[in-house]
Amino acid sequence: MAFSTSAKKSIWLVVSKLNTLGQPSRGYFSPISPRQFANQIVWNQVFMRKFSAEVSATDQINRIKQLRERTSAPIKDVKSALVNCNWDLEAAQKDLRKRGVVLASKKSSRAASEGLLSLAQMDKKAVVVELNCETDFVARNDTFQYLASALARAALSIENPTPLSQEAFAFGPEYLENMKINLDHPKLSGETTVQTAVTEVAAMVGENVKIRRGYALSSTSYGAVVSYLHTCPQPGLGRIAGLVTLEVEDGNASLDALQRVGSSLAMHIVASKPLFLSKELVPSEALESERDILKTQAESSGKSQMVVEKMVEGRIRKYYEEVVLSEQKYFLDDSISVKSLLNDLSKEVGSSVRIGKFLRMEVGEGIQRAGA
Repeated sequence: MAFSTSAKKSIWLVVSKLNTLGQPSRGYFSPISPRQFANQIVWNQVFMRKFSAEVSATDQINRIKQLRERTSAPIKDVKSALVNCNWDLEAAQKDLRKRGVVLASKKSSRAASEGLLSLAQMDKKAVVVELNCETDFVARNDTFQYLASALARAALSIENPTPLSQEAFAFGPEYLENMKINLDHPKLSGETTVQTAVTEVAAMVGENVKIRRGYALSSTSYGAVVSYLHTCPQPGLGRIAGLVTLEVEDGNASLDALQRVGSSLAMHIVASKPLFLSKELVPSEALESERDILKTQAESSGKSQMVVEKMVEGRIRKYYEEVVLSEQKYFLDDSISVKSLLNDLSKEVGSSVRIGKFLRMEVGEGIQRAGA
């Protein structure tokens, strides 16, 4: 690249000055100190870089595009980093990462109610992890989605401490944050900790990104874990998840039948939002609270006490059908209940089949959203 006349003249002056350093002055030898010489060399390098780093408008656009592709950082930040680093791509990328970590920490207090659920599973175990961000736009970002999938795979590799409990094993972000994870993505690669990876992605996308929660479900040796993801941008990712374990007494029972019915049950769980597995598992406090509400409503009708009690019992049965999985009407055929569906499956496989555990999970549920 050609320098301007003024640039050439300035450089010539610098070179001339360097050539005179250490030369005799008025017949006497006047050496400079090592420190003076080093300072002069540094000054010269900075001065030379100012001119050598001048790039054409086309090259500037290309480098902005390259750094944008590498980091996913906002264009304004990309251009600023390149200008500050004299259009040096590698230096600008490093500068963006340093600044991004600082900015990510400042964003950590902002509400993050969007994001994705990521699912990973084996024959007898499934794990779902919720990774949150601030906007649906970032939830569609390829790097964000890659991280979400990697988190579920990492969680699946951890031994479940309570594999046969009645409930799904729940865990928070601290369960994964210090775990080592190997990443293989154009913008996110190498071995690092989960927490560092989350912070780097937050820096890239310019939003608060955080792990919110996760669940693990395991079945017995004769059972199966089946899942369904709703609003699924790619395999293993979605906004609503339904998971269920089916347990069978006979190890020779057809797993294909369990998988088939289990898949429809997982979809049913997403659609029907059950809260409890059976009537026996409904907490007495919840039942009494519902009974009091129903009784007050029935008494307002002016009916006799006997009629009121019958009305309350009838509505309690309806309450069970709404919140208890086994009592719900099967969403694909409302002429039968989920309990009847399991009875038919037991006859088909020649062995008793029951639901071991189930889980319904939705992105952002329970989070106070801005403006709500």
